[in-house]
Amino acid sequence: MNITMKKTDVELKRDVLSELKYEPSVKVTDIGVLVENGTVTLNGYANSYGKKWEAVSAVKRVSGVKAVADEIEVNLPNASHRTDADIASAAVSQIDWSTTIPVGTIVITVRDGWLTLDGEVEWGYQKDSAMKVVRHLAGVKGVSNLISIKPRVAGKEIETDITLAFKRNAVLEANKIQVETSGNKVILRGMVRNHTELEEAERVAWAAPGVLSVDNQLEVEFSACSA
Repeated sequence: MNITMKKTDVELKRDVLSELKYEPSVKVTDIGVLVENGTVTLNGYANSYGKKWEAVSAVKRVSGVKAVADEIEVNLPNASHRTDADIASAAVSQIDWSTTIPVGTIVITVRDGWLTLDGEVEWGYQKDSAMKVVRHLAGVKGVSNLISIKPRVAGKEIETDITLAFKRNAVLEANKIQVETSGNKVILRGMVRNHTELEEAERVAWAAPGVLSVDNQLEVEFSACSA
């Protein structure tokens, strides 16, 4: 029979630490983990923004994690320090080389190692791609993705496209997710099995043409099978 089981905070902390140790880009001895009622707080430091991002992503993969509070500081080693001009130049090159981001749509500013992306694109995946190509650059301490999306598709068509995409997706239980639209805003409701599935549902929603924003109200439920 199916029995709903909830991990204790001690069990969840153990699994989070194991996942951090399993992630090769993370130096687990530099990361502190606190768990309270399914919310994981990460503190400590990472020697690059990319490694900080990998640590947070690793924790989100753990079953039972409801939310992550990221308090990790980026502490760059001397060899990784770059001027803001160098970071900006490298970021421009990365975005220009990307085949998914239209040329001339992104404006980059850098201040004290913090990189900000502005501009306007038509698709959610293009906004996501811009973030991906710059977050591992040397010298970057953080990234703010302020790129806006200018849709060309109506709301009802968006809702249909996302619903069908959920049904095709091998990771998602589509029958447990409800999709609503308000203009070009997408609202997701329902239950998912873990944080990875929650993020996958949001990713699929953003991938639909015309999506301007996604309000992810999905909740994580945890279950295990026991005879």
